[in-house]
Amino acid sequence: MSEKILVPELGESITEATVLKWLINKGENINADEPVVELETDKVNLEVPSPIDGTLSEINFKDGDTVKVGTVLGTISDSKGEAVKIDKKPSQIDQSNNVIKFEQEKKQEPNIFEEKNVAKDKKEEPLVLTEEPLVLTNEIVDKEEKSSNKTLSPAVRKIVEENNINLNSVQGSGKDGRILKGDLISMMGASPKPSERKIKYGQEERIKMTKLRQTIAKRLKHAQENAAMLTTFNEVDMTNVILMRKENQEDFQNRFGIKLGFMSFFVKACVLGLKSFPSINAEIDGEEIIYKNYYNISFAVGTEKGLVVPVLRNTDEMSFAEIEKNIKLISEKARNGKLTIEDLQGGTFTISNGGVYGSMLSTPILNSPQSGVLGMHNIVERPIVLNGEIKIRPVMYLALSYDHRIIDGKDSVSFLKLVKENLEDPRRLFLYI
Repeated sequence: MSEKILVPELGESITEATVLKWLINKGENINADEPVVELETDKVNLEVPSPIDGTLSEINFKDGDTVKVGTVLGTISDSKGEAVKIDKKPSQIDQSNNVIKFEQEKKQEPNIFEEKNVAKDKKEEPLVLTEEPLVLTNEIVDKEEKSSNKTLSPAVRKIVEENNINLNSVQGSGKDGRILKGDLISMMGASPKPSERKIKYGQEERIKMTKLRQTIAKRLKHAQENAAMLTTFNEVDMTNVILMRKENQEDFQNRFGIKLGFMSFFVKACVLGLKSFPSINAEIDGEEIIYKNYYNISFAVGTEKGLVVPVLRNTDEMSFAEIEKNIKLISEKARNGKLTIEDLQGGTFTISNGGVYGSMLSTPILNSPQSGVLGMHNIVERPIVLNGEIKIRPVMYLALSYDHRIIDGKDSVSFLKLVKENLEDPRRLFLYI
């Protein structure tokens, strides 16, 4: 009896996946519900478990192959394979008693006593010195180096010793072939070492794009081609947010077991802005506009495989602590490749924090079918004018990219201005929650 390993349902609008890697080899045993193969989709990676206890008897697709939902990946046989036993090599079989005798390989060890006996049999011969005395190789090298170093200047000798240069590979340009300082400098500058990556992979590398990277490329291009995308900018003085974090950080961490970050302030500020300007929380569906009365904030997370945008659901009903905890939990799932389809669906607005990588300013691209995305950037001390005086303040540039088809310039600019005001006076966040 055997069971087939099928490609499971992968979620909404996902019809195919890529075989990332088989977790066991053909012929190996596996228990029921243990992962047997890992698949990669355009959104998440998932492991397909074994349906029964048994042995992987058949593999129909190799790593890198594209498979569709319902495809038979392989077969699990319910007859468990026997473990391979490595026995010692039999040297003799006694057929009469059906007994196998084993002999350990005997190492040939020198017999000290035999050597002594042989030595006794040999005639003692007097030790006669040859014409040339026995000289160690190192002594010869040392003598050669000493003799060659006599012609080197102190500066040249220092370069040779510090860089461990073989003088035999250097052609001197001085009198009688004497090695000069310029000869060593020219030699070291003329032959730089190639990069480690070039040594390891060659002149060029050609690697197939992952499903995730292909999807990112398609979605970004689709957003550019199908939306009337426009970006508006503003700046925010982060002084009061930084001060509030500093004053309440210890108490917040002791009370909730997590640090108070910037993202919770931005999420709350954006939610208040979305409530005031519903078109930024809407999307186009054919000839209709869908206005959403819930606030699921997507946030961009950079992973080794590419950018993913998981979702925080119902952020208007979350406290600061709940926002920070969920951000940490989902970010860890993203970096470990444990996100599910549900973690990536249903977002209404996106926040992208390029500031963690040092970005000063950017124009974020829409996360289709959403109509707005806020770009956060690096906090840098800049001079600003306050009450007629120049002050140095921590300033962040904000960028709002939006779909001009349903969002007017007035609403986009007003939204960003409201976010700015709520952050510059974070007490406002608690007045309208």
